Amino acid sequence: MTRVASLFLPQLAIERLRRKERSPALPERAVISLPVDDDPGTSSVPRDGGWRPGARWSDGREETAGQIAALPLHQRPPGRELGRRSEAAAHPFKRREDGTGTSIAPALRTSPHEPAAPLILVTTVGQRQVVTAVCPAARALGLTPGMAATQARALVPDLDVRPADPEADGTALDRLALHAVRHWTPGAAAAADGLHLDLTGAAHLFGGEARFCRRVVAFCRRLGLTARIAVADTLGAAHAAARHYPGPVTVLPPGDGTAAIASLPVVALRLTPEAIVAAARFGLDRIGDLLPMPRAPLARRLGLATVERLDQALGRVVEPIVAIVPFEPPAAERRLLEPIGTAEAIATVIGDVVSDLVDVLCQRGLGARAVEFVATRVDGIDQRQTIGMSRATRDSAHLTRMLCQRIERIDPGLGIEIVRLTGTRAEPLRATAMASVLASGDSTPDIAVTVDRLAGRVGETALFRARPVESDVPERAVIRVGVLEAGGAWPAWKRPVRLLRRPEVLTNVVALLPDHPPRRFAWRGRAHAVVAGDGPERVHGEWWRRDAEVDAVRDYYRVEDDRGARFWLFRRGDGVDPATGDLSWYMHGLFG
Repeated sequence: MTRVASLFLPQLAIERLRRKERSPALPERAVISLPVDDDPGTSSVPRDGGWRPGARWSDGREETAGQIAALPLHQRPPGRELGRRSEAAAHPFKRREDGTGTSIAPALRTSPHEPAAPLILVTTVGQRQVVTAVCPAARALGLTPGMAATQARALVPDLDVRPADPEADGTALDRLALHAVRHWTPGAAAAADGLHLDLTGAAHLFGGEARFCRRVVAFCRRLGLTARIAVADTLGAAHAAARHYPGPVTVLPPGDGTAAIASLPVVALRLTPEAIVAAARFGLDRIGDLLPMPRAPLARRLGLATVERLDQALGRVVEPIVAIVPFEPPAAERRLLEPIGTAEAIATVIGDVVSDLVDVLCQRGLGARAVEFVATRVDGIDQRQTIGMSRATRDSAHLTRMLCQRIERIDPGLGIEIVRLTGTRAEPLRATAMASVLASGDSTPDIAVTVDRLAGRVGETALFRARPVESDVPERAVIRVGVLEAGGAWPAWKRPVRLLRRPEVLTNVVALLPDHPPRRFAWRGRAHAVVAGDGPERVHGEWWRRDAEVDAVRDYYRVEDDRGARFWLFRRGDGVDPATGDLSWYMHGLFG
């Protein structure tokens, strides 16, 4: 079942302005005096728990009290230092209460610096200034939105009048909607005085609709905003309940929207001013008065828009929420007059749509890292091809060449009629300083284009660069990185060109202990006679990684057999201490 929430911010313009003008200096923290019982009585054990190790017990308390009484008043320690408290300490992050049961947390958050003069915001409509927003103090004096600014000044002489800023209010609502999309619900849209939230399938993530509403109201309170929220089956019912029901949170039961809004005034249906005046003239004060009326007479008296708003609130007409998109990817689309199916025609269309996408990227200052090409056939089936670039680019020739390599993977069927190109991953791409290149005349060749071409043929995972890592263990000393990432400085140690993924066990090894290379060994079913050898190169285990490497030792040798093949093999253990290894031999790499 569809569930929609409407967040109403009645004082957004006023509270946004006051928050902007609020002093950055924090108010002085109020000193809270809590009752402390420093005398636990005759028992040395605290009555309410809270014992801490090392605390003084009651032995010798009378002697200590006598010594303190003998001191002058100005030298006596405060009561807190006489001994530990007998009450258990309260949780530091829980709301505390005073003796009367009233929470003291709001008093700590309330700023003592409140503006004295009533504040109103005005805007110019034609030749007159009209009040658009009033603070609670001004509303208590009889000022309401919609009245003339001159009348408001006449009623309240010391009135603080400021110009309204609808653009700043809209920006604040958009930022709040983006926060809602990222943290609350996938669908959120900014309204004139609040937000519309799509809670379908999302409220259970917050413990239910009521708990979600309380969380949203508490978040707005931390921002300094007065908020009211309501949840209903339709957007119209939620909008009406949030603005005309008492209390900050209203949750209408599912399927009970009609009875819940029947007692609300007609203005809750978001009607036009003309329709509101006409409804008052005909004596239609409540929404329930409109329900039994036939649709034709109602549309003739109050307008067709009134009937549509009523049906939207009752759920008879769908009112979708146009959700805000945090980031709209750059895209270009071409709709063809006639379906195409040949490779040459597809390549031509690819060049045209790439040019359109490059124009969009230039306007937004972006470069494409990943592009999705979608070709829609006449039967409605989409043919999708995705390419990725190693570096952000908006070179139309390079993008066209990359996409044309995928034409053979596209099945045109009976013909392609719509082509769409979307930059699924885009990054900022700015101008590059060329002063150093022009001065020296030398420039580092850009291999990004070559990397993209190779990746388009063999795959992105097949291209990589090796980077050394500070580790003595050979299999941990090299990692894979991106092709365009820095390779790092390699050590001067002699290492094989090819390193096996895992060392392989050697059999039938003949070697003289403790430091001589092997004379003979068998690997992968073939015997090898060693004619030359060099080593050992001792490598100790990395004891900080795991306990098994505390005493581990490897002795590496470079050997050459009678066929001219050179190998890199090692023996576990130093040949003297059995704790360093079991003297087994392994093949780890090959030279040349």
